[in-house]
Amino acid sequence: MPSELKLRIASAVVLAAVALGATWAGGFAFQLLAVAIGLLVYYEWSTITRLVDRDFRGNAFGWLTQAVVAVLVLFDHMPLTLPVLAGSIAVAALWVSFRKASWWLPGGIAYAGLASISLAAIRGVDYLGLIAMLFVFAVVWGTDIFAYFVGRAIGGPKLAPAISPGKTWSGAIGGTICGVLSGVAIFMAHFSLQDLRIVAIALTLSIASQIGDLFESFIKRRFGVKDSSRLIPGHGGVMDRVDGLIFACGAALLLVLGQLLLSGGRESAFGSVLLGL
Repeated sequence: MPSELKLRIASAVVLAAVALGATWAGGFAFQLLAVAIGLLVYYEWSTITRLVDRDFRGNAFGWLTQAVVAVLVLFDHMPLTLPVLAGSIAVAALWVSFRKASWWLPGGIAYAGLASISLAAIRGVDYLGLIAMLFVFAVVWGTDIFAYFVGRAIGGPKLAPAISPGKTWSGAIGGTICGVLSGVAIFMAHFSLQDLRIVAIALTLSIASQIGDLFESFIKRRFGVKDSSRLIPGHGGVMDRVDGLIFACGAALLLVLGQLLLSGGRESAFGSVLLGL
């Protein structure tokens, strides 16, 4: 086995163990993981888009926002996170408008901030949060893994050749089917399948994860980089590993917020709403 492949496998095993261990533990351990992902994602985003060189003060504000979001997540002030993030995005947008700076600044603030917030919100502190997080992992990882293998085995027309030449429609469809089946399997291991709502949710998250993958590919192609960083041996950067997860978790957050609005704002556990329980 080539040494590069061995390194990739070893890194993947370690990453999976850390993610699943923190998910199982929940509480501060998972909040710390969510915050770490958000901070590392912002570091990579600001490096790729060269915000440090193009807009030093704007980038400093971006870091300040991520730090405030991190503190709110770690100290269980989740209801404040979205208003703070939204306000920071608005301030960054005004800064860019008046200073004619880079619009990658508010984009990075939103992308990294939502990564931390949505992950922490999905996991929550209860049993349903654990199942909800495992459900999301199953959909995203199932989609990603099987899209690769199905695409390699079948080939065919390219999905988005201008953005990511290696991705095919066969891989996207195969990944979606396997991602949905993986998510439904996690759900049915704990609850009975009463209707097709969970299938629709899994389908939405699977599609969102693939959009997230294409989005990161677009950014890297736009700035001419192969990997988001070299933080993970054999795997590139954190964004390379969580691009689909960020979009899937963001979609889950939107689904839950929409459901809560439709129900008149009735307070419910995030995991319960996402799983339709």
